[in-house]
Amino acid sequence: MTGQMNRKELLNHINQVSFAVDEVKLYLDTHPCDQEALVYFHEYSRKRNEALNEYARAYGPLTIDTASESCTERWNWINEPWPWQEGGC
Repeated sequence: MTGQMNRKELLNHINQVSFAVDEVKLYLDTHPCDQEALVYFHEYSRKRNEALNEYARAYGPLTIDTASESCTERWNWINEPWPWQEGGC
């Protein structure tokens, strides 16, 4: 897990692991049998999902994937500050 990060640190961590996932996905488009890249992809995808879930538990969901059942009645994340309203991205 990501430990005791504050909101800004956790958002930065999500951005970093998301970038890594996106980059390795592009690489895997041309090198689909690279086992080391596949392991890297799975590891960073897991880290990204963990961080997104941690963020959702603490501050509300960033993506629809981390919206809980309680959000089905009302999209309550619109009442929270957006990530860029916390002093910049």
